[in-house]
Amino acid sequence: MRSEKKIVSNILRGSLGNLIEWFDWYVYASFAVYFAPAFFPSHDKTAELLSTAAVFAIGFLMRPIGSLLLGVYADKYGRRAALTLSVMIMAGGSLVIAVTPNYQHIGILAPIILVLARLFQGLSLGGEYGTSATYLSEMASFGHRGFYASFQYVTLISGQLIALGVQIILQLTMSEATLMSWGWRIPFGIGALGAIFILFLRLGMEESDQFKAQTANKRGSLRELLRYPKAVLTVMGLTLGGTIAFYTYTTYLQKFMINSVGLPKQQVTLINFAALFIFMLLQPAAGALSDKIGRKPLLFWFGGLGTIFTLPLFLGLSHTKSPLMAFLFMLAGLIIVTGYTSINAIVKAEMFPTEIRALGVGLPYGLTVAIFGGTVEYVALYLKQINHENWFFIYVTAVIAISLVVYWRMADTQKKSKLDLPNNQ
Repeated sequence: MRSEKKIVSNILRGSLGNLIEWFDWYVYASFAVYFAPAFFPSHDKTAELLSTAAVFAIGFLMRPIGSLLLGVYADKYGRRAALTLSVMIMAGGSLVIAVTPNYQHIGILAPIILVLARLFQGLSLGGEYGTSATYLSEMASFGHRGFYASFQYVTLISGQLIALGVQIILQLTMSEATLMSWGWRIPFGIGALGAIFILFLRLGMEESDQFKAQTANKRGSLRELLRYPKAVLTVMGLTLGGTIAFYTYTTYLQKFMINSVGLPKQQVTLINFAALFIFMLLQPAAGALSDKIGRKPLLFWFGGLGTIFTLPLFLGLSHTKSPLMAFLFMLAGLIIVTGYTSINAIVKAEMFPTEIRALGVGLPYGLTVAIFGGTVEYVALYLKQINHENWFFIYVTAVIAISLVVYWRMADTQKKSKLDLPNNQ
């Protein structure tokens, strides 16, 4: 039995790796408004953003493949080994983007290299999610699993906050022309160096007891996962509304405030930073609450309020010119989304036995995120381009409502957790 101090140490090492991976991932979204002309020169700002959003979506296509490959690897060779490999791949992708010449210098090779780098980053992130969720859930002490597993999103949001923090510093110290010329490369370099540092931290992580208790011939495969079709479909259903809402409020909203609402870039960056900081603090509080009252009440919070208030929140935001009101609208949306983000890792981990847990958590999640989460920006920008932006708000509402039906029909995983079953039966 590990001491609480040892548990915290291992969870911290796993979480910090998650942080740097998501920093690398979000730097792309945060700085897209600056580097879009470097890879996709155009006289139409929306067209430039549409091109970078398409590459953002392409990166998501690799996430199911990463979930499959690294999920099988994690279930066969250990969580620590898979987490170490994923952070190495992410570091390489960031470094390539940091040093790739502009379109003006190498022509079509520039966007091709960008796409390839994002494909590798998507592979890394796909493997990171399922393995990280599994590791944190297995490491957590009984009765505190919701709390500890919520740190996956604490570090995920922290990665985005640090990306925004770097953006604020660069905006204050560089002119917009400098940022668009070469300053946008700095955060990608920071991400590559940070990933190398995290690599050494992860080498000191302990393996989870659940994994070590497995015999080699029981460790997972895709064939083994298919023995749990209900759990796989449930993960996809509960992820559907959550991933679209999450990427809407944390990734697309920055561009919406600039491109549609008309707020200055610097104000939007500060609004995002403040709202996401509060959002980050809510995760462990909501995770701990789920340890007391169960997982389903929080899922109902997200599904119910998300269905009712998504459209009013976006319509209100689209008609405001006040930075304070924009902040409050964004924060309200994030408070609703907390019902999903704070517990989605533990809910999925509690559905699968140890021998296919990393694969079971990661693959159906990765497929859903690739199809729906990764296309959020593209769908939103496309609907704006054809003058039907409000259709996007209806789309987000509809998919949250679908997930609400899944939450209503599924069991509360806290009460039937496979983390508690001896020998993973």
